[in-house]
Amino acid sequence: MAYQKLHAELSKEVLEIVKSCSPSFFETLVIDLLITMGYGGSRKEAGQAMGKSGDGGIDGIINEDKLGLDVIYLQAKKWENPVPVKEIRDFTGALASKKAKKGIFITTSSFPKSAYDFVSQVEYKIILIDGERLADLMIENSVGLSTINTYYVKTIDFDYFEDSYDSGLDQG
Repeated sequence: MAYQKLHAELSKEVLEIVKSCSPSFFETLVIDLLITMGYGGSRKEAGQAMGKSGDGGIDGIINEDKLGLDVIYLQAKKWENPVPVKEIRDFTGALASKKAKKGIFITTSSFPKSAYDFVSQVEYKIILIDGERLADLMIENSVGLSTINTYYVKTIDFDYFEDSYDSGLDQG
């Protein structure tokens, strides 16, 4: 219970800090998070933020794996209000213009049910990551976080004591 409370408070604080960052930093943060999660290879080779005026609806790209067998296109939106499904449709169009099949749309806000319904019906594989999930992924992967304490919960290792049990025979 205490862990869940601490996690919820940290998640809320992380999201508030992310919301206060510049849009260009947010796009870089998204790339850093995905690299930490195992996408791509080195920072230099794995992905890049591309977001700028006229970016064609793509804020970044990242290799799906270290060999670069496929590319995943990214859209990163720092918003307060839910992302309208129109934005997801536009991102799908941007994927089509790149002849891409995979995309990740990340926001600091949320997505309406219609956005999830839309991505489940299109031929493209689009993952939606809302602010809450973003904060959880950052915590899970220690992006923008430092560890100050580690607590270990211990249990008995019965294998260690296996040969130490008295056979029940009185040898005295």
